[in-house]
Amino acid sequence: MTELQTKTVDVHGRPMAYVEAGEADSVLLLIHGIAGEYQNWREVIEPLAHNHTVIAPDLPGHGASAPGGGDFSIGAMASSLRDLLVTLGHDRVTLVGHSLGGGVAMQLAYQFPEMTERLVLVSSGGLGPEVSLVLRAAALPGADPFISATAGIGRRVGATIGRGLTAIGLRPNADVAEVLRGYASLTDPERRAAFLATLRSVIGTGGQRVDATDRLYLAQLLPVLIVWGARDSIIPARHGEDAHRAIPGSRLEVFEDVGHLPQLEAPGRFIAALEGFLRETEPARFDREEWLEHFRAAA
Repeated sequence: MTELQTKTVDVHGRPMAYVEAGEADSVLLLIHGIAGEYQNWREVIEPLAHNHTVIAPDLPGHGASAPGGGDFSIGAMASSLRDLLVTLGHDRVTLVGHSLGGGVAMQLAYQFPEMTERLVLVSSGGLGPEVSLVLRAAALPGADPFISATAGIGRRVGATIGRGLTAIGLRPNADVAEVLRGYASLTDPERRAAFLATLRSVIGTGGQRVDATDRLYLAQLLPVLIVWGARDSIIPARHGEDAHRAIPGSRLEVFEDVGHLPQLEAPGRFIAALEGFLRETEPARFDREEWLEHFRAAA
């Protein structure tokens, strides 16, 4: 597999990192989750680039991207990605969002429907209150010093576990490995601050605070694919099933032996599901009158 080269572009004077692969007219924007980076898509970027232009950014305050001026809300993230796309010269894209990135994708589609051709939600946030107890605990006051003290330990433990499994001929589970990798990155104070600000904008001690379910009726104007792992311990697969029922015409793919990261745990199946969806659906074109009709009908 060819090593991906990270690029950087200034958006409102702040560097935003991304990788871009492929040269097709069809453009896919891959949006990672909290404490993640574009590497969360590393197994699928190159295969998808055979048929599409693939853009995978680091969200503001994540990876190699600078913090976005202190606003880490879903709306601010969506606006940053819109501005990145404009900067790169892309007018219309298929949005593919994982976990927090699914919430960002839904918000981007809501704020900028004229740019959205399709919507793909992968183990998405924003579809119900339930979320991992660990993330709810991280929203507590005083979590910063605890994370600071334990993130480094997580890095050493993760590396030890990985070496031990490799020595006996086993691969570390991609779900666990990626969570440990993301947690270990929080040793950096700026990344930790961005993580906590982002987390607290969407999660409280009672669960997810941002809920898109009251607006899912508008998603029926787009081709929608929902992908989930049945063994997801971060966000329950039931959220995807409920969203599928709420969006007429949507597709649902549940991978039975997979956790929170289908694109890393089962990249072949993920690519097959996504490519089939892209091949069998037509990109949406925003019709203001149609949108208003659905909006008014639900009022």
